[in-house]
Amino acid sequence: MQIARIVATIFDIYAILYPIFSWGFIIYILSSWVPGLRESRFGEILGRVYEPLLEPFRRIIPPLGGMLDLSPLVFIIVLQLFNYGMRSIFATIINGLLT
Repeated sequence: MQIARIVATIFDIYAILYPIFSWGFIIYILSSWVPGLRESRFGEILGRVYEPLLEPFRRIIPPLGGMLDLSPLVFIIVLQLFNYGMRSIFATIINGLLT
C-alpha cells in the first residue's frame, strides 16, 4: 500500500504540473498575436521552454502558404494524447497495487 501512495503522490504532482504546462503553451501561442510580448523577458522564457518542443513538428509540417503554422495545433493534439496515456498508466498502476 505504501507504493500505491507514492504512485498516487506522483500522479498528484503530474495533475498539477500538466495544466500549468498546457496553459503556458496556450499563452505562448497567443503571445504571437500581441506585439512585443514574445520579445519580453516572459516571452523569451516561454520560447525557451516551448520552441524546442515545436521544432520537430515544424520540420514535419511546414507552414501553409508561408504564414499559417499548424505545428502548435498538432502539438496540442499530441499533448492531449500524452495526457490520456499518462492518466491511464497511473490509473492502471494504482488499481493494480490496491488489489
